[in-house]
Amino acid sequence: MSKLIVATLAAAMLAGSAMLASAQERVVNVYNWSDYIDDSLLEDFTKETGIKVVYDVFDSNEILETKLLAGGSGYDVVVPTASFLQRQIAAGVFQKLDKSKLPNLSNMWDVIMERTAKYDPGNEYAVDYMWGTTGIGYNVDKMKEILGTDAKPGWDVIFNPEIAAKFKDCGIHLLDSATDIMPSALAYLGLDPDSHKQADLEKAADLLMKVRPYIRKFHSSEYINALANGDICLAVGFSGDIFQARDRAAEAKAGVTVDYSIPPQGAQMWFDMLAMPADAPHAAEAHEFINYMMKPEVIAKASNYVFYANGNKASQQFLDKEVIEDTAIYPSDEVMQKLFTTTPFEAKEQRVLTRLWTKIVTGQ
Repeated sequence: MSKLIVATLAAAMLAGSAMLASAQERVVNVYNWSDYIDDSLLEDFTKETGIKVVYDVFDSNEILETKLLAGGSGYDVVVPTASFLQRQIAAGVFQKLDKSKLPNLSNMWDVIMERTAKYDPGNEYAVDYMWGTTGIGYNVDKMKEILGTDAKPGWDVIFNPEIAAKFKDCGIHLLDSATDIMPSALAYLGLDPDSHKQADLEKAADLLMKVRPYIRKFHSSEYINALANGDICLAVGFSGDIFQARDRAAEAKAGVTVDYSIPPQGAQMWFDMLAMPADAPHAAEAHEFINYMMKPEVIAKASNYVFYANGNKASQQFLDKEVIEDTAIYPSDEVMQKLFTTTPFEAKEQRVLTRLWTKIVTGQ
């Protein structure tokens, strides 16, 4: 046999073994919110399953949605918020989960499953990863100085013009998000927080216009540092963000104390969901990853890291005391009854909402 033939055969055998090795290397491509997992969990998953995790992050639902709607994202597991998930299901971007491959579904919390089913009937397409509320972050000392009380504030500090005026100099920030602020205003007015009626939305807008002179800024992330640094007194924001502000303020030791309030008039719940794109290249590995994340001790470790509640009932025995006993993270049953969910707006309704919101933000 000539040296050329031997060399060719050897090269072919090497190429074949390389292809076999790459075929055997299992991988799962995950796209999640930034700062939203304990990295050691990804390493543990690879050790346990042999599946390599390629992990990318995003910082807004809109970025994720753009990639999903374009198709061919290459991701196997993504983490949309439930209200976005609902319209993305309608657009056909997800595949149904094969529940026979998810035995750890038995660990999930029926209270949360009932709420997420509003967005995903039968919970066919997604499983809850974390959930939280939209409420009030506040500077504890300034609150006591201005109102003379240690009590946690309700929506009146934001929506009652006489009270909001007292915080004008010290600063109020609101989320730049009509779908988060308008339902809170509706709840304060005693109206259905999920109302899509133009008359109700206009009442909420009128209320916001009355307090508009006292709102320093509409922004969906700047309030974290502004609260932590003591630059503002009040912010309407996401529970987890305000816990970050609370921790940053404590670490800085600059005399700023931040706390979080779920207003007694009710607050909006949000849910971040594990879902699989319809064109996920590694469906088997995606199911293994989702099932792994539903192990009680695994998702508890994730919650202990990010200070968010999760939708897994069996995990609660593994949660740190400072997480499970914090009623701002895991509210009492009585408060849970007052938490509400909202549904997406139809295009025509959305135009009304956008017009009203633009008027509020610009103050015109």
